[in-house]
Amino acid sequence: MLRHLPLILKNSWRNRRRTLLTILSVGVSLCLLGILMAIYHAFYFSEPNASQALRLVTRNKVSLAFPMPQSYREKIRQIPGVQEVGISQWFGGVYIDRRPEHMFARFAVEPDKIFTIHGEMTIPEDQKKAFQQERTACIAGRLLAEKYNWHLGERITLQGDIFPVTLELTLRGVFDHADNPEVLYFSREYLEESLPLGRRGNAGTFNILARSTEDVPRIEKAVDEQFSNSPVQTKTETESAFSLSFVAFLGNIKAFLLSVCAAVTFTIVLVSANTIAMSVRERVREVGVLKTLGYTRGAILGIILGEAVTISLVGGVLGVGLATVLAGVVRHAPAFILQLRMLTIGLPVAALCLLVAALIGLVSAFVPAFQASRISIMEALRKAD
Repeated sequence: MLRHLPLILKNSWRNRRRTLLTILSVGVSLCLLGILMAIYHAFYFSEPNASQALRLVTRNKVSLAFPMPQSYREKIRQIPGVQEVGISQWFGGVYIDRRPEHMFARFAVEPDKIFTIHGEMTIPEDQKKAFQQERTACIAGRLLAEKYNWHLGERITLQGDIFPVTLELTLRGVFDHADNPEVLYFSREYLEESLPLGRRGNAGTFNILARSTEDVPRIEKAVDEQFSNSPVQTKTETESAFSLSFVAFLGNIKAFLLSVCAAVTFTIVLVSANTIAMSVRERVREVGVLKTLGYTRGAILGIILGEAVTISLVGGVLGVGLATVLAGVVRHAPAFILQLRMLTIGLPVAALCLLVAALIGLVSAFVPAFQASRISIMEALRKAD
């Protein structure tokens, strides 16, 4: 087929408008397919970084909405392999109003522990000390601070909904964190003091830092066994699995992603098959001339298939490029799912997209190409007339 490559390339470009439209349709479809594949890969095959691999999250076994006694913390700390345990409480609440642009993650944490558990978080030392020493202090991710044009000393008011309190916070630090650049942390002690007595002493989640990756599976099992006979049972999982559990609220995401991928692939096969069939019908006389010149059935079949694969691969390259740009947009968009912040079109996803593009070209063109290769010289001249 390589010796026919110049003819294949020339024939692929003979009807420029049709070729461009086919490339664009394949490119847009492969862009969507690439993003879906990247999401699937990020959710179910990506490896956590070194810091994430050491962290676990313990929550109420029934639901994340139900708290646990804060006394569980000391029992968890005594489990071999546990380096540190910190309480984290989702606050929710309202900042300015309930419009989507004013929504962001707000957590009550323990200032003396969060920087140990999230060791990759970077913040100036003076800002860290101010957060740890001042009861009403808070710190914000850099993207969040830039979004709302916050500066050090800024007064931030959060009106509670889950908790019946209004918190008056002062921004004392801006931190950099690749995984959580749009989150606000404030002192859990301040929240506890603001609550009625009956609402105190509870924890939303326990964030656990393991001493090594080998300790993680054992800690995960030991924590849940520790409270298996308690009134409030727990569920412990890695930080990545905990983040992915939010996706499960939407249903069977695996089936959804695979179904959409299959539908996109099937649709573009139909579009490409129709385009190739139209091209072959217009070239019946040309097929007869090629056979007169001595081209075999296999050569004609290879030329037509080569044209389809070439057009599909160009569309696939365009689709991978568009998907790469779109993945970058998704990475920098607000997202509570940790895996989406690492979304990228890696080499395996790109290779799979190009393989699908080649298969689309082969499958869509095989039937019309096979039929064209079987046409005899007399039949080709008769159909052309």
